[in-house]
Amino acid sequence: MNPLTHYPLADLKRIYTTLHAALSYDPLLMDSDLLADLQAHLIGEARRAGVDVSDHGSWAMWLSDQGEGR
Repeated sequence: MNPLTHYPLADLKRIYTTLHAALSYDPLLMDSDLLADLQAHLIGEARRAGVDVSDHGSWAMWLSDQGEGR
């Protein structure tokens, strides 16, 4: 299995936002190791890009910018 770093960032963002949106339909996802690992990876990438991940608006904007992989 490839580590998350082998996949395009834009794909990881899209998968994360899709899973996160499904939490209300499937609350068990909240306990998913995959979702937690994916979120931790994306937080690290966002911080490296200079995003203040504690600001929900900045985090959401960064996640929604899927075209450039940013």
